[in-house]
Amino acid sequence: MLRELTTFIAVARHGTFAGAGTHIGLTQSAVSAQMQRLEAHLGFALFDRTGRSATLNKAGRRTLELADELMALYTRLAEPEGVDGRGGALSVGAIASAHAALLPDAIGAFRRVLPAWRIRLVPGVSLSLLAQVDAGETDMAVIIRPPFAIPSELRWRTLVAEPFVLLAPAAMKRAAWREVIETAPFIRYDRRSFGGRQVETFLRKQRIAVRDAIEVDELQGIAQMVARGLGVALLPVSDGIGPWPAGVVALGLGDDTFHREIGLVERSRKGRQDAAAQLADCIADAASRKPETPLPARKRARVKNSA
Repeated sequence: MLRELTTFIAVARHGTFAGAGTHIGLTQSAVSAQMQRLEAHLGFALFDRTGRSATLNKAGRRTLELADELMALYTRLAEPEGVDGRGGALSVGAIASAHAALLPDAIGAFRRVLPAWRIRLVPGVSLSLLAQVDAGETDMAVIIRPPFAIPSELRWRTLVAEPFVLLAPAAMKRAAWREVIETAPFIRYDRRSFGGRQVETFLRKQRIAVRDAIEVDELQGIAQMVARGLGVALLPVSDGIGPWPAGVVALGLGDDTFHREIGLVERSRKGRQDAAAQLADCIADAASRKPETPLPARKRARVKNSA
């Protein structure tokens, strides 16, 4: 029932099944099915259902208190050594590009100070990782900033802002980016991801109608497709993606440049002396030490002026 309890906590925080589903990556019907299973297992109703809202009844409020305690105890099962101060375990979620770009240096710095602590890295997409931190399943996560307000129980700090460029076959290196994107097949950054939503917002704002050909959520895969002449794509310039493959050119967007904001989300803490806080500080420090990824020389000045 741990999955159902996690969803129950999300419903209690966000007020509706749809709102909870948006934050934890489930459909409204999936949330409703989990709540029905939980109520059937417990033997009593948890909500006063009125319209679209799901208000906790007396039994639901008591269950919420116990569910929070249960999830906290479940989290502590992974860190038995922490009881006597010798160490423990921390779980860190991260999008794919952060695994290579930020976490190795951060974890190295952390373990030099606290070598007894174990760290579990959790891969995933931003929406799912945010939900895991919100539910207490992971201690923190490096994600793309969501296009909605972060829950008040969580803390956000920006690590890097990565500018988008138009990746195109090298033969188009002298063309204007707007002409290229309007005429070539478009390889789209998956619209279900936070970064993909930014691309969609940019296209609507610029009133650009693209020729959709492929939709992918793996940035290196998109770059390889561009290299093979399958189309063009709007991608962030990210140290975690690595160098562009041979045969492509990155066209700067000039004054129209937009950015993918990468940050660290964690649960708010009254004290900032625990191991999780130290690891979070190590991640932030590692990000601050990363050199700025160079943009295409022909476009660099205009891009910087628009940042």
